[in-house]
Amino acid sequence: MDRKKKIVFTATTDLSYDQRMQRICTSMATHGFDVELVGRLRKNSIPLDELSYTQIRIECKFEKGILFYLEFNFRLFLFLLKHDADIISAVDVDTLLSCTLAAKIKNKSLVFDAHEYYTESPEIVNRPMIKWIWEAVSGLCIPKAKAAYTVGPMLAELMGNKYDIHFSCVRNVPFSIRLSNQQIQKSTNQKIILYQGAMNHGRGIEESILAMKQVNAELWLAGDGDLMAELKKLVSENQLNDKVKFLGYVKPTELKAITQEAYIGLNLLQPIGLSYYYSLANKFFDYMQQGIPCISANFPEYQAINQAYNCTLLSSCDVDEIAHSINLLLNDETLYKTLKENCLKAKEDFCWEKEEQNLIEIYRKLI
Repeated sequence: MDRKKKIVFTATTDLSYDQRMQRICTSMATHGFDVELVGRLRKNSIPLDELSYTQIRIECKFEKGILFYLEFNFRLFLFLLKHDADIISAVDVDTLLSCTLAAKIKNKSLVFDAHEYYTESPEIVNRPMIKWIWEAVSGLCIPKAKAAYTVGPMLAELMGNKYDIHFSCVRNVPFSIRLSNQQIQKSTNQKIILYQGAMNHGRGIEESILAMKQVNAELWLAGDGDLMAELKKLVSENQLNDKVKFLGYVKPTELKAITQEAYIGLNLLQPIGLSYYYSLANKFFDYMQQGIPCISANFPEYQAINQAYNCTLLSSCDVDEIAHSINLLLNDETLYKTLKENCLKAKEDFCWEKEEQNLIEIYRKLI
């Protein structure tokens, strides 16, 4: 029997919460590859679930900043040198240098999986020295990849032109969810507005909290991040504790049930860097799969999908505009029903069962 081709995916994320890598690795394992996913071990990491692929965590002394990235890449490089693989897949630029060096030394195929336009992310775009370092890594390593892909067609074109390498598009969409009539026609007595994702700068979370002063509903925030302490202080200072609920980190399996409880989803961003401007977030499709209308950033990818499907409201991160959009969906039953019906149609096109075919094709061309 022929040996299965082995892929090692490398990421700096906590694997328990990385839905995109869980989907990717599950698909590759299901389609005949031997898959290892390498991530980080954090102080508060929960035990890993047993899945159809191998999961490995690298423990570092440093938790963040340049020292973390240096340590993680050094440890990852040593790991890759000691482990056999046919394909090494770097997930984002923060693992790319170690993957490129290991692939070169071991004469293996390098793949670049860009979850975002890394050097144009809010954490980097306004820090010239840090951006220069990551740009240097990107410019040196990305053109050496045998294949590259990212989460949206516009971002794929933009990055392909910059690095002079073809980028494919593999959208960050969930597995299809089959909803019962009871779930579709659920009670709407408790109208919950849901934000799911990292609690980081530029995601419209502060503005959404302040918008709740004008809204008669609850805002649930599922996730954690650098802004958590500031957000809790903002809620307390504005006496919104009865309207805003912090759920913390939620495992993907639990998040599905929480999302089903929501009436409106939030998918807002500030125009900080090209990564956000050309984003196509997984939460947008998570809401869609549950048949839940959402309020999205008025950016090109969402404009294009909305022009085709009319399934979301587009908004800036202005507090009053967010409040207006929420209240419009809360009070205009005809509009809400229209968007909901269109979400239920669009979800058939934006599901992992269809999108994974693009992924499989990329890797099969390398063997």
